[in-house]
Amino acid sequence: MIHPKPVAGQALARATLDRAAEHRLDQAWLDQAWRTPETRVLVLAQGRSHWTGDPGAPRLVLVEPAQAPAGERYLLGVDADGVRYFAVTVEELADPGPDVRAGTLRELGTLLDDRDAGLLVHATGLHHWHRTHRFCARCGQPTEIAAAGHVRRCPSCEAEHYPRTDPAVIMLVLDRDDRCLLGRQASWPDRRFSTFAGFVEPGESLEQAVARELHEEVGVRTASTEYLASQPWPFPSSLMLGFIAYAEDDRVRVDGEEISEAHWYSRAQLKEAIDTGEVLLPGTLSIARYLIEKWYGEALDEGNHW
Repeated sequence: MIHPKPVAGQALARATLDRAAEHRLDQAWLDQAWRTPETRVLVLAQGRSHWTGDPGAPRLVLVEPAQAPAGERYLLGVDADGVRYFAVTVEELADPGPDVRAGTLRELGTLLDDRDAGLLVHATGLHHWHRTHRFCARCGQPTEIAAAGHVRRCPSCEAEHYPRTDPAVIMLVLDRDDRCLLGRQASWPDRRFSTFAGFVEPGESLEQAVARELHEEVGVRTASTEYLASQPWPFPSSLMLGFIAYAEDDRVRVDGEEISEAHWYSRAQLKEAIDTGEVLLPGTLSIARYLIEKWYGEALDEGNHW
C-alpha cells in the first residue's frame, strides 16, 4: 500500500490514506470491510458533515458501518493501521448529538488534521460529481454507481463515466526585480488581491495556458514558467496546478472586465500593504496563498485575508 505524504502549506493536499483502488471492483472485500466494526464512515449531506471538538481543531464525526444511514457509498481508502474508510451521502444529516456541529470543506479545510482533511476532500469531490452526473452523457439514460463510488455505469448503453476533474492553472507572476504581480477581479470588493488563474483549454499545454491567461487578463508576456505544486479544489471539480511565471518586462494592461486592477509588489511593499489594510490576501485554504508565501519566504499575517 502507498500512503501519500501530506503537502505542507497546502490545506487541501494533505491526504494520508492509501486509496486502495485495487479493491474497488472486489465486492467480497468491500462487503467484508463494511461488516467490520473497526471500519469508519463519514456521512455527508449537501456538502456538509458533522464535526466535534475544539472549533480551532475540529474532528470529523466518523461512525461504524452499523450506525451509518442508507445512502450512496464510496470507498475512501485504508490507513497505515489497516482501518478502512467509507463515505455515505444522504439528503439530510441526522440531528447532531451534544457538542456536535455541521460544516463544509470550505469552513473546516484549514482546521482539520491531515487524515480528516484528506477524507473530506475526497468525499466532497465524489459527492459533487455524483450529484450532477446522474444521467448518461451518451444516451441520456439514468446511470448507476460502480467501482465503490469512482465510476458511474449506464445499464442501457454500457458506457462508463469517471469523476470529472477540470485542470486549472494558478500562477504568481514575478518580474526581473523579483517583484510579484497581484490582481483584483472586478467582482471582488476593494482591497482583495490574489494571484491569477484560469482553466486549461482543449489541446493546450499547462505552460500555454499560463501564458494565454496572463496575456488575456493583464497583458503580461511570460519569458518562462516553473511548476511549483498542485492542490485539489473540489468546488466542484478543479485541480489547481500552481506555477511561478516570469514576465518578460513589467508592463501591465488589465482587461478591465475580469481583472480591474493589478500592481507589482516587492516583499517590503507587500508587507506594508498588508499591515495598513491596503491589501487583503487570499485565505490559507487556497494554493494562491501558498504561492505568495513561498515567494515571500515565510507566513504572512493570518488575520489579514479573505
